[in-house]
Amino acid sequence: MTPTELESAKADARMLMRAERNAVEPRDAAIKLIENFPLELATLSPVAGYWPVGGEIDGRPLLAALAKAGRTVALPRMESRAGPARFLQWRGDEILRADAFGVPSPPADGADLAPRLFLIPLLAFDRAGRRLGQGGGHYDRIISLYRAHGAIAVGLAYVEQEMGVVPTGPHDAHLDWIITPKEAIRCGRGEGLRGRGG
Repeated sequence: MTPTELESAKADARMLMRAERNAVEPRDAAIKLIENFPLELATLSPVAGYWPVGGEIDGRPLLAALAKAGRTVALPRMESRAGPARFLQWRGDEILRADAFGVPSPPADGADLAPRLFLIPLLAFDRAGRRLGQGGGHYDRIISLYRAHGAIAVGLAYVEQEMGVVPTGPHDAHLDWIITPKEAIRCGRGEGLRGRGG
């Protein structure tokens, strides 16, 4: 696939999967993420989450559960649209400020952290860990940078966001795990681990 063909395939997939995601009824999805979250991941700290926008699955209850269990939690802050992201400690009660993308983020004078676990939003995923994002490449760079230091990348998604094969190129970073309201998927092995919620 040529670079032009790849970008066209990604654009088509983004349009399709945005519609799929927007049609999802969240119901108890956020609670099911907690129920399906593997214990081996829950021991890692600091953990970086995200503030959900545009129909992304809400991982904030999972972050709150991890914080309650004693994990240090961070949220990203983009100082400019070109990045890079800073990961600032978030205790859950601070007043958040809009970053360069208008996303609620901890204030710029917060404490910088180096997360060991990243909870990452997405438009689409497959069981090999391929991820389709918004197209800016921010999380690809973040995953590549922090993975060199042993960090683990976990995608959070609705079941409906799964594709057979996500179109990706050589610079697209893969995920280690996907957590959905149905299961935890250890990527690359094609197997799901059923959570307590079924």
